[in-house]
Amino acid sequence: MINAMKVGVIGCGNISAIYFEAGRKFRNIEIVAAADLHLERAQARAEQFGIPKACAVDDLLADPDVEIVINLTVPAAHYGVCLSALQAGKHVYVEKPFSATREQGKRLLDLAAEKGLRIGGAPDTFLGGGLQTCRKILDDGWIGRPVAATAFVMNTGPEGWHPSPDFFYKAGGGPMFDMGPYYLTALVSLLGPIQRISGSARRTHPERTATSEALYGRKIPVEIPTHVAGTLDFESGPVASMIMSFDVHAHRLPNIEIYGAEGTLAVPDPNCFDGPALVRRLDDREWRETPLAFGYRENSRGIGVADMIDAIQSGRAHRASGELTYHVLEAMHGFHEASESGRSYEMTSGCARPAPLKMGPLHDCAEMSAFR
Repeated sequence: MINAMKVGVIGCGNISAIYFEAGRKFRNIEIVAAADLHLERAQARAEQFGIPKACAVDDLLADPDVEIVINLTVPAAHYGVCLSALQAGKHVYVEKPFSATREQGKRLLDLAAEKGLRIGGAPDTFLGGGLQTCRKILDDGWIGRPVAATAFVMNTGPEGWHPSPDFFYKAGGGPMFDMGPYYLTALVSLLGPIQRISGSARRTHPERTATSEALYGRKIPVEIPTHVAGTLDFESGPVASMIMSFDVHAHRLPNIEIYGAEGTLAVPDPNCFDGPALVRRLDDREWRETPLAFGYRENSRGIGVADMIDAIQSGRAHRASGELTYHVLEAMHGFHEASESGRSYEMTSGCARPAPLKMGPLHDCAEMSAFR
């Protein structure tokens, strides 16, 4: 029998719709309240998804029925909302990034441990069928011992399409903090924790110009680096090269590739849940697409929450953990700090490589059997 836990969502902006959908997909998630600084947005989501309560943030935090808070606020508000939720005795799952600073992230980890609460966060795309199949390929030795990797995400930034792009260019934004969590989390889930980082970063333009129809011509001040390049040394041995940029108009580089002693694995877009996963071994003359052996191929954001609930109820570790999200947060800062100091950044945190999901029949989003 699957027991649901009662969940409240704080932040009812663009990303919230898929999390409210998770309340319908996963039988152990029961969303009972929606809150936002703008009450009308909470009311609109509550009406759209049949949520019984729309309220102010403080009212949701004071609600004794809410056991878990999903924090979908803008990055600058992540820490404050997570802190308040933990202080209110509630488990927390937060959108990326974990917090704006390492000090804030460490405080959240310590407070959760002190109170015996779970904390974790996005992205949870590494639990999708595409990346879980890649994990199986690596664990089964299809390409031999991993030696190196590459990771690239390069585009012209969000000001051409996003309805409110300003926060992308403030502290906690930029290509590293916007897309870096997907790529770094994928790499850590596949290769394990990071030991050392070198990096170079630049802010190419002091301001950006919005080109979307609604905001056309609006000037956006840029406070953070918009092109970041560097290398990561993993504790298990591989060396990865990474570029995160909002300054590239076109390129032909892959999302992620992992190079092993006996072949290469081309990893699908870590911002998505599906494939393809491509393998080319030493004796292959061309790439072979590997059938995805796991479920959760559609947009399953919220699977990290469902896994956390199952972990709370069974007493095991959850996969999209606070330790993982903090390790990724430190790594992102590590790139910027390495660039500023001109020296490699030595990581101070560690994390367990998240356990893989169970392989078997393609799991329905309603089922928890893949998690244990």
